[in-house]
Amino acid sequence: MPPIQKTVLTNGISVITEEMPGVESCSIGIWVNAGSRNETRAINGVSHFIEHLLFKGTKKRTALDISREIESVGGVLNAFTGREYTCFFAKILNKDLPRAADLLSDIFMNSKFDAKEMEKEKSVILQEIKMVEDTPDDLIHDLYAERFWQGHPLGWSILGPTETIKSMNRERVLEYFKEKYAPHSVFITAAGGLKHKKVLTLLKPLFGKLKKAATPEAATTPASEPGVQLIKKDLEQVHMCMGVPMPPQSHPDRYKVYLINTILGSGMSSRLFQEVREKRGLAYSVYTYLNLCKDAGTLVAYAGCNDAKFAEVSGLIMKEFERLGKDVKESELKNAKEQLKGGMLLGLETSENRMMKLARDEMYFGKPVTVKEIVRDIDKVTLKDLRKFASGFLSPEKLTVVAMGKVNPKKLPAGLKGLA
Repeated sequence: MPPIQKTVLTNGISVITEEMPGVESCSIGIWVNAGSRNETRAINGVSHFIEHLLFKGTKKRTALDISREIESVGGVLNAFTGREYTCFFAKILNKDLPRAADLLSDIFMNSKFDAKEMEKEKSVILQEIKMVEDTPDDLIHDLYAERFWQGHPLGWSILGPTETIKSMNRERVLEYFKEKYAPHSVFITAAGGLKHKKVLTLLKPLFGKLKKAATPEAATTPASEPGVQLIKKDLEQVHMCMGVPMPPQSHPDRYKVYLINTILGSGMSSRLFQEVREKRGLAYSVYTYLNLCKDAGTLVAYAGCNDAKFAEVSGLIMKEFERLGKDVKESELKNAKEQLKGGMLLGLETSENRMMKLARDEMYFGKPVTVKEIVRDIDKVTLKDLRKFASGFLSPEKLTVVAMGKVNPKKLPAGLKGLA
């Protein structure tokens, strides 16, 4: 039998597993194809709020019971909310998979959404919002997304605004939960020392009772908003994000995107790290990352620097963006390919990461993408392909720049003044 198997239950919930022989642990996650981009302004933050509330008690378990049940056998129980999905997962020893499956199904289907607990959890989330607002190197990424996808839910905060969280009521939360957490939006992935048939035997009685519901309308596709936004704030550093549009996660050119990100700003050997930090000592933290979604994407460069050096640092980042389509060397491309492949293979040694890869493949491709396929497609990218792609996407007129701190608009580099 193949290591990756998929079964669709009669109500539409997919169960996808990957067997990892010889591994003592397994990880199981319930995934919901709903995140902050599925919200309206009036309930922005509700997906993240629900993530918290599902740990606050069910008909047969208290909040303390929920946390103790997995921790008592050395396992991990957690959850996270993204812009396009929400996940509730557990990592346990193989023998404790029935315990994890029962607990996850209970919190997912039988949470009480107690009004008193909701009020307490509001306070927790408000503190979480304040913590982000007090951490500028975290906050700047939310501000960038808001500007880049201006006016679209994909750019809204996952945590939601303070006033919206304060006004959230039980009726509104339950309405969203019933609509978005129905079988058409749910799938389950599991990986580790397990067997697909045994996983199905566990999950069918637990999740098969969920009733099938109508498929929701498709989300609207966002457009990027180029330009410069300067946010004055009394900080020791200027924190900045500079980015350009990229194809979505499932696009055939995605491996070129991964390689560009690796060359530009992934790791200490990257161009930006070497140019900005090692050669000039202008910033402690400088890197790039990708935010690739179902129908849109962006490549973002981040740097934190002294306000007097902001113009120089932003100018250097722009220069590296422009250079990439012209002077990537064969040796540089080869190193990036090996870095990308090695990082992927090392990351997939754990059951947790394998479980999450199964989920990403299901969300963005509707099928498993094997490691062999990924390695093949990375190796297929030629120097000519990469240069042509980079020259088309990394152009100055497509830039979105958000900077926060003691920023002086008069000291912008020449290439950005026309965008401000």
